[in-house]
Amino acid sequence: MKYDSNHALLETEMPNLPAPMRGKVRDVYDLGDSLLFVATDRISAFDCIMPNGVPDKGKVLTQLSLFWFKLFGSRPNHLITADVAKYPATLKQYSQDLDGRSMLVKKLKMVPVECVVRGYLAGSGWKEYQKCSQVCGIPLRPGYQNCSKLDEPIFTPTTKETSGHDMPVSFEQLCDIVGKDLAEKLKKLSIDLYTIAAEHALKSGIIIADTKFEFGMDDNGNLVIADEVLTPDSSRFWPADSYKPGANPPSLDKQYVRDWLDEIGFNHQPPAPELPKEVVMKTREKYLSALSRIAGC
Repeated sequence: MKYDSNHALLETEMPNLPAPMRGKVRDVYDLGDSLLFVATDRISAFDCIMPNGVPDKGKVLTQLSLFWFKLFGSRPNHLITADVAKYPATLKQYSQDLDGRSMLVKKLKMVPVECVVRGYLAGSGWKEYQKCSQVCGIPLRPGYQNCSKLDEPIFTPTTKETSGHDMPVSFEQLCDIVGKDLAEKLKKLSIDLYTIAAEHALKSGIIIADTKFEFGMDDNGNLVIADEVLTPDSSRFWPADSYKPGANPPSLDKQYVRDWLDEIGFNHQPPAPELPKEVVMKTREKYLSALSRIAGC
């Protein structure tokens, strides 16, 4: 295992297993009949992976995902187990490193889009609204401010690119990609999940402004929740007590890192600069706060 000077896990190394597929954050191992997801402490911004990580970040992503999977009840998800004691014997020697930051999950046929739900008008959505009074082809009424709560959540899917930026697609384009029936199911399920999560989080003083979901199909043709769910990497989390329409509120997600990168004039192209220790520790504090307030752990 490769750790940085702050003991953030940057890469997993398990020589007795096939080489992993390394994403921006996760190392994914193919175990034959299942996959091992390991959430490292890598952090990315503007599609660039930072050279150093945020200690415990991977554990926050995993524990929050597990919390939401449980809250969503009977809705199918890809989890087999996150109990390292129940992992295959080939993983036993890595139990200490995997504990709390990994999941054994089902193999799925992944739907080739990211399902974005926006409950508030922020980021790229706000920029687009200012130009043409719509977001991803969805017309919106006049009068919204930056970070305003939308009258109702909207579904704004994107492509899922292996490199570079994901690109927004209209609902009509989504129908062309996956078929109308599946597109309707993705829209309904995504908005349902967001609504359940947003209502829960608000009780803990957290606004979930927007988030993205990924789904797959199992062998029986069931639509299954996959990947991470409603984490500070895939969502905007705002403390409700500091929220005011018209201004960007402080966040409990990786927006803090994006803001620091913009402050120093980073051009959004690799290689990314190393994060100062104070930025690393403040980000860690924000992620742990989100976990504590939402999941109570």
